[in-house]
Amino acid sequence: MIPVPGFEGRRVAVFGLGRSGITAARALQAGGAIPILWDDGVSGRMQAEAEGFMVEDLTRSDWSGFAALVLSPGAPLTHPKPHWTVERAHAAGVPVIGDVELFARALHALPEGQRPRVVAITGTNGKSTTTALIGWVLKSAGLTVHIGGNIGIGVLALPAPTLDAVYVIEVSSYQLDLTTSFAPDVAILTNISPDHLDRHGGMEGYVAAKRRIFQAQGANALALVGVDEAWGQGIASDLRAKGHRVCAIATSVIPGPDAKRLEPGTQAVEPVVEAWVPGSAAPPRNDGMEASPGLLTANGQPVADLAAARSLPGRHNAQNAAFAYAAARALGVSHGAAVEGLLTFPGLAHRMEAVGRLGPIRFINDSKGTNADAARQALASYPSVFWIAGGKAKEGGIESLRDLFPRVTKAYLIGEAADAFSVTLADTPHVVAHTMERAVELAAADAAKAGGEQVVLLSPACASFDQFPDFEVRGEAFRAAVLALGAKAEPAA
Repeated sequence: MIPVPGFEGRRVAVFGLGRSGITAARALQAGGAIPILWDDGVSGRMQAEAEGFMVEDLTRSDWSGFAALVLSPGAPLTHPKPHWTVERAHAAGVPVIGDVELFARALHALPEGQRPRVVAITGTNGKSTTTALIGWVLKSAGLTVHIGGNIGIGVLALPAPTLDAVYVIEVSSYQLDLTTSFAPDVAILTNISPDHLDRHGGMEGYVAAKRRIFQAQGANALALVGVDEAWGQGIASDLRAKGHRVCAIATSVIPGPDAKRLEPGTQAVEPVVEAWVPGSAAPPRNDGMEASPGLLTANGQPVADLAAARSLPGRHNAQNAAFAYAAARALGVSHGAAVEGLLTFPGLAHRMEAVGRLGPIRFINDSKGTNADAARQALASYPSVFWIAGGKAKEGGIESLRDLFPRVTKAYLIGEAADAFSVTLADTPHVVAHTMERAVELAAADAAKAGGEQVVLLSPACASFDQFPDFEVRGEAFRAAVLALGAKAEPAA
């Protein structure tokens, strides 16, 4: 646990007693604060009382006596409308913060020479894989690494700071909205595409939340920005204009100032890291040179052959590898150790995870593909697929994936979105399978009839909440259905 100082003897309201809320209460109490807890659910309040915390109905509290409100990231800060606790806090002049801000304040309270380093990752897609990959590379290089935040362990439940430690933290847009002083040594924005727009009041608010990861960075910190889309390109240019150290991460040629090389002798990471997808035709570079397919390059120089990284297929994983390499080098990891870490990464469950093989048929679990942009990355990784999709649809459905429909040998639709997706697919072969088990059975049978090497891909392009409590349970249902057919688990990479 990371004790949070700065609130000694003061009452701090904590609303929302899920993982982040109850952990924040523990960390505040360890730092000397008096946390006052509340949750709309009875079970959360019962857990808090069982741990000996003060539970108080915040609707009846005197808010003038609170030093801060620690808000669960699941409660809306601004949209569709502020949560009632936020309204009470604002009316009383009480600051509203979250667990990542408490983490930042705990580190800032340490003497400057005793603070650990922090790598923070956000983005619409790829942030969990990038977080896990960076953690793997740094651990493989012998560093003391703590991984958590929006992935796995809540940030304040991680081990207490030591000088030699590196915290690798995944942060969501909801968490970033509740930060003011969070200042990672390396801040990463993987990519941006429309998501969670209802919680941010539209695309402008969503982009603003994501770029908060850079807001408090110091002069020696590094910003790694994915520039494959216009939002990332604009953020990278704006940060550079304001004097930030910026490294652009690309899977396509980046023209203009991003292509400029560093002055000779500088120790910073190169300003452009590019990754070309294994097996794809790489377009010509700005300087007329040809980039080899599957090659990871830094400032135009070859770094690694990603075709050898079995757990990092596809363009999106090439981008993740580029982020991990740049972050590791920025933290002093040698070139050789960084590349070895990339090539030995075992992969992350539910993210392009090979869960089994039935003869020549491979089954790929990309249950984390909860929106069309994520599904795009998965579909683009294979020349042809038997595609399982559906669930609780996001805005726009799969309309944006039309250009990839020729890669779909046949689609198997599940959940609430099945009928709508059927209309969008139109002449693309498909069937409404309704359930995961039936979809896997039908896809496996059709793949076997097709003969030869085939891929059955679960990449739903949807949230899971119509049939499953989360994407992990959905992915495990896919795995179970695959193994029930007699498929054998593939060997680890």
